[in-house]
Amino acid sequence: MLSGELKPILTALVLPPVAPLLLALLGLVLAWGKRARIGLALIGVSIAALWLLSCYPVATRLSEALLPPVQAVKPEDLAGVQAIVVLGGGTLPAAPEYGAAQPATPTLGRLRYGAWLARRTGKPLAFAGGVGWAAADMQMPPEAEVAARAVQDFGVTLRWADSKSRDTVENANEMKRLLAADGVTRIALVTDFWHMPRSVLAFERAGFSVLPAPTGFPAPMVRPLLAWLPSPEGLALSRAVIREALGLWVAR
Repeated sequence: MLSGELKPILTALVLPPVAPLLLALLGLVLAWGKRARIGLALIGVSIAALWLLSCYPVATRLSEALLPPVQAVKPEDLAGVQAIVVLGGGTLPAAPEYGAAQPATPTLGRLRYGAWLARRTGKPLAFAGGVGWAAADMQMPPEAEVAARAVQDFGVTLRWADSKSRDTVENANEMKRLLAADGVTRIALVTDFWHMPRSVLAFERAGFSVLPAPTGFPAPMVRPLLAWLPSPEGLALSRAVIREALGLWVAR
């Protein structure tokens, strides 16, 4: 197993929902032994943590507390950049309704925003993404290949496509190699708001001048009472925020 393939496994172990469930399992073991009070306390803490981390308001507060703030941009803010770079966020390898792999929801949102900016600014569009370390099948089509087909639905084409990179650091390095031939060093970087701080750091270290162009900002989706009930959306956002906060700390 390559060292990069260990990253998603180790990451999953320290993030919700796995981490609280492991804590609950430890509590259960202790509760069966001579430390019942400690075990029950751990079970209670893990259940409470998993509940709260699955609530959307908690997830948004975590993003504000753990990640540097990022601001939305307008097309006119891109006057000084030479290209728009969109980062991949996964693919759906099996999409029988299309008969071909399709962008996963994060990738589709980033592609749409990148295409929207490209149409309004005339800036060329690039996409970075191969087959990630966590992919179920390393032989699946790279994200860039899937993105190149999908982005045509938005009325634009990719000028540069990196199909080799497997994580954010490799995204930056491969884009530097591809864009260097055209002298591109000033870019607008498109990815989800929670992914932006670590992505900017990686691309600046690769030698780019970066204008963050975040998308996917959190927003209330249901009534306040329902928002405090656990939901997949809340858990997914909490997981993404905690992962990025840890990744940013390690990167720094």
